[in-house]
Amino acid sequence: MYDHIVSAEIMNIPLKFETTPTLFSPNSIDKGTLAMLSIIDFSKETKVLDLGCGYGVVGILVAKLIGKEKVIMCDVSQTAVEFARANAVRNQVSEIDIRLSDGFENIPEKDVTMILSNPPYHTDFSVAKHFIEMGYKKLVIGGRMVMVTKRLEWYKNKLASVFGGVKVYEVGGYYVFVAEKRQRAVRKMKKAKKHSKKLQRKYGSTSQK
Repeated sequence: MYDHIVSAEIMNIPLKFETTPTLFSPNSIDKGTLAMLSIIDFSKETKVLDLGCGYGVVGILVAKLIGKEKVIMCDVSQTAVEFARANAVRNQVSEIDIRLSDGFENIPEKDVTMILSNPPYHTDFSVAKHFIEMGYKKLVIGGRMVMVTKRLEWYKNKLASVFGGVKVYEVGGYYVFVAEKRQRAVRKMKKAKKHSKKLQRKYGSTSQK
């Protein structure tokens, strides 16, 4: 383990995290993550998925606030998962469910009420696209997807197209997106799929190579 410790107090909760240079923001808590956390309220009824948890800042904080049984954390990196587990122990929430998962690969649950994510926005949008489209399916009606990035237009348009709307907050040079899964949007999506199948049956496939 790397001997660098990041200390922080977030929402009046003192926290300590052991980090390593290969993980995101190893020397201090990422400002985008803090921006995202600054606009979110958590209740005892919340069930949170920390998607792309890194060394564990978001999920561990939420566990301290509302209970470790209310949190699932995951990351594609084995190193991140190992550090997140060690940091959960360090912060007295060792029972958090922390999984190795490529996106939603190992997340079968469909009763999540909030997904929190700071996606890798310096790469192409394929990861974010997967997070948004699959995240919509995992949330309960009324559930929210919350993302933070430094890019505006693509995320705003993608979240609005999938969820039917999105709120955008600008905090300290970052954009925090909050999209709610609504019953109306679900019906609209099902209706579109139903119409598409009817047209395929009526006219057949028109695709040719």
